[in-house]
Amino acid sequence: MSYEKKFKNKLKCICNNLVVFEIIPEIECDWGCHTVIQCPKCEELFSIDVKCPAFQTIEKLLKENMQLFTTDEQFSYLSKSHPF
Repeated sequence: MSYEKKFKNKLKCICNNLVVFEIIPEIECDWGCHTVIQCPKCEELFSIDVKCPAFQTIEKLLKENMQLFTTDEQFSYLSKSHPF
């Protein structure tokens, strides 16, 4: 499923607000470019393609939005993580 479909509905952010996240298709970090989402309330950025120390991780959102990623998608996300 595309990122647009996953994040077009309201989700609970770590700031405890239900929001529709803004998708930012390309933000650069020391290891490359990422697709990130941004909360319109707290403005926190979350890396949604791979785990990156420059941004919050999707794992924090999965605690409140368990159906957001399948088990396979979570494994793929974590297996492509940048070193910490």
